[in-house]
Amino acid sequence: MVSVILDNLAAGVSREEIIESYPPLHEPDIQAALAYAAELAREGTADLPLEHTV
Repeated sequence: MVSVILDNLAAGVSREEIIESYPPLHEPDIQAALAYAAELAREGTADLPLEHTV
């Protein structure tokens, strides 16, 4: 559900709209998803595959 919350926020959906669309969610759930994403971002970098050109 974290990815759903983050995808919606990144798309410009308001917190209120997310909560309306997913009734089990509440404001603390959105805050927790953001805190989790911030923690992941602090942990370091991710290796991405190199782009191959032909």
